[in-house]
Amino acid sequence: DLSAIKERGVIRHLGVPYARFVMGNGEGLDAEIVQLFAKRISVRYEYVATDWINVIQDLIGHDVEYRPEVRTTGRRAVRGDIIANGLTILPSREPLIDYSQPTFPSAVWLLAHTDSKVNPIVPSGDLHKDIKATKAKLRGGTTLVMDDSCLDPKLYGIEGKGFRLQRFPSHLSVNDIVPAVLKRESEMTLLDVPDIIVSMEKWPGQIKVIGPISEQQLMAAGFRKTSPELRKAFDTFLDGIKADGTYMKLVKKYFRVAPRYLPEFFRNASTRP
Repeated sequence: DLSAIKERGVIRHLGVPYARFVMGNGEGLDAEIVQLFAKRISVRYEYVATDWINVIQDLIGHDVEYRPEVRTTGRRAVRGDIIANGLTILPSREPLIDYSQPTFPSAVWLLAHTDSKVNPIVPSGDLHKDIKATKAKLRGGTTLVMDDSCLDPKLYGIEGKGFRLQRFPSHLSVNDIVPAVLKRESEMTLLDVPDIIVSMEKWPGQIKVIGPISEQQLMAAGFRKTSPELRKAFDTFLDGIKADGTYMKLVKKYFRVAPRYLPEFFRNASTRP
């Protein structure tokens, strides 16, 4: 917990390179936030690279099985103290880790390559109607999904409904999903909003949003359940950087258009002039 980390003099940041949360070379929204937190608690920052399969196991020191129910199995080395890489708050993860207050908003949308025969929905102004209309579009072709992630079809009621769902290999990076669609390995994919924002800037004119698959989701930092004081200190730190404007400066640095896509969350991230 916090006292042991201060005594050791270093906080180990577990990160999966993803969107603009963790980019390498110390860059990324979550990377910079944890670096600032390390300074706040007067310890050295250390980045520990991991992947989506192992990130939670590397934090809690146990192997994890998600089916038929979430449970921990054999012990393994603890490699880090905090997960921060655009980690979505999901029910399947809550028995394993504790979350900080939300650090970023998200949602899962349906994406296709520009010349796909599947056309975007016409927004109705009612999110639930738009989600239903978007799910109907899944009949237009194959759709990439990823188990045990925010792109898991079981979370959105589309598993076993006759849709042609194509499992994206879990050992690959989420960053590889859009390139797979552009290579026509699948007609469409589920994807979360932060990655869509980055992808639309990286491949302008090559992808299109079909519509929403989920309601708003939230991302947060992850902590061991045996680290309550560390989590509390991080939450207090987040309150501070939201109040003094540092948080929004970092958001605009890495996700400039995010407040336009998900305005409600950022409207509450108060700043000072």
